[in-house]
Amino acid sequence: MTSVHPHPRAAAVAGHDHAGVRASAVVTGDRRSLRLGIALALTLVMLAVEAAGGLFSGSLALLADAGHMLIDSLALGLAWASAGMALRQADMRRSFGYARFEVLAGFVNALTQFLLVGWIAWEAVQRLLTPHAILSGVMLTVAVIGLVVNALVLRLLHRHDHDDVNMAAASLHVLGDLLGSVATVAAALLVRWEHWLWADPALSLLVCALLLRSAFVLLRRSTHILLEGTPEGLDPETVALALRAADAAIRDVHHLHLWQIASGQRMATLHVRVDVATDAERALRAVKAMLHDRYSIGHATIEIEHGSCSDPGGHGCASG
Repeated sequence: MTSVHPHPRAAAVAGHDHAGVRASAVVTGDRRSLRLGIALALTLVMLAVEAAGGLFSGSLALLADAGHMLIDSLALGLAWASAGMALRQADMRRSFGYARFEVLAGFVNALTQFLLVGWIAWEAVQRLLTPHAILSGVMLTVAVIGLVVNALVLRLLHRHDHDDVNMAAASLHVLGDLLGSVATVAAALLVRWEHWLWADPALSLLVCALLLRSAFVLLRRSTHILLEGTPEGLDPETVALALRAADAAIRDVHHLHLWQIASGQRMATLHVRVDVATDAERALRAVKAMLHDRYSIGHATIEIEHGSCSDPGGHGCASG
């Protein structure tokens, strides 16, 4: 059996060293932490501005956006902390390291989105039933500033791996802020020029509807990773068929499991049956190379077999 470990300390325990992989992960993590830190600072400043503007103008859309930014500040703070935590060295208790903190942060942030949507929807319904006077000029000025800031923050966070649910969660919250700012600008214009006081809560409800779908997608993705689901874009049967063709000595690939710890950290365990009178090491190298180059799987635990499956009772060793 052979194993490739992504974290130096855990690798040292198992007799492997992958410092290059670790160095790359550290650089990527540092960049994520920096972007999240800047985004958090900008969001906190805008939170104060929108809260003051909402209270002064009487705009629910501004107050809702400020409430959204309060949740976003907590979400970005959690994302920033988890990005740093994910860079911690692996240890004897957590041999895969702490990268999954990012996935946990994405899961928690998705849940907070549902709570936020519920609060905004409740307040919007109350405002529709009982309209309030609004200072549209103040509302419009603050909303435009918020729109610009949120666009900058979203651009800052937008560049992330597809599997990076931590950055995706942070981007989702900021996207919600951006949509909220657009709705607030539109509501301010309608209140100012058409005197439609209902536009303020009505557009807040529209933002809620837009956020619900994104929150559900993020919750589903993070839950899938936490449940050790197969990474998106990978089909175990297709991977097994491709691996069988990786070397002429390979007769069967079975007991294949694919999952991921966090973004960019795909894992695999599998059994490879080869001919008795063949170079098993060559077949092993071919399988590892294909997993890495074609499927971006950097950690693979592979058991080479010359006869029947070595697992007691043959559990999970069915060919296919």
